[in-house]
Amino acid sequence: MRHSIIAFFILAMVATAFNTATAQELSAMEIVTKADQKVRGKTSQGSMKMTIIRPSWTREMTMKSWSMGTEYSLILVTAPARDKGTGFLKREKEIWNWQPSIDRVIKLPPSMMMQSWLGSDFTNDDLVRESSMIEDYEHSLLGSEKIDGRDCYKIQLIPKEDAPVVWGKLLVWIDKTDFIQMKTEFYDEDGYLVNTMLGKNIKEMGGRMLASVLEVVPEEEEGHKTRIEYLDIKFDEPIQDSFFSIQNLKRVK
Repeated sequence: MRHSIIAFFILAMVATAFNTATAQELSAMEIVTKADQKVRGKTSQGSMKMTIIRPSWTREMTMKSWSMGTEYSLILVTAPARDKGTGFLKREKEIWNWQPSIDRVIKLPPSMMMQSWLGSDFTNDDLVRESSMIEDYEHSLLGSEKIDGRDCYKIQLIPKEDAPVVWGKLLVWIDKTDFIQMKTEFYDEDGYLVNTMLGKNIKEMGGRMLASVLEVVPEEEEGHKTRIEYLDIKFDEPIQDSFFSIQNLKRVK
């Protein structure tokens, strides 16, 4: 019996050591890559609702989105009527905005990436993801913290010297089990916290566990908040490169 107990404790210690080693094998970059790939897939398409919250008013918009890898994305506003048909297209390094009310396509310069997206607390960069959390930043694992009861990796992202990045630093908390981006803090070049983005209402969507709600809260604007709720999403269904064209931006429904 004594030998059985000793053998049990040895096996338990080995298992613990193995699990610890496995967790330590993931670098900060690998963790960020897993989280990024989870919300992208090879392709994705879905619908969402954006709610802009201000101290004296609230505004809702609905939209559809399509993406393929990191190079292509298209977002179409479907409501309200005054914004319906407005679209945003990312094709490799070029970003375009279609405004049907003036029958005009505008190419967005890098200087506009920090501007508000449709009056919300999201920036143009947040929505079309011009910068890459994987390629444009140096990653370092700072430790572990709990967010909403979930054990998370805490990772710091510092932009590479020549990267087309609008932020001075990011702090990201990624769930250790499902690799969900639970919280992100966005800092400017002077080190001041500008926005905090929270992942909420975790549930299965498109065959994977995701944060179905993203909420952005500006640090210095009390009572301001923007929520994006994913209504449905599908991953890895075929989409042709030609879908992500300026011509299709004007006619997609």
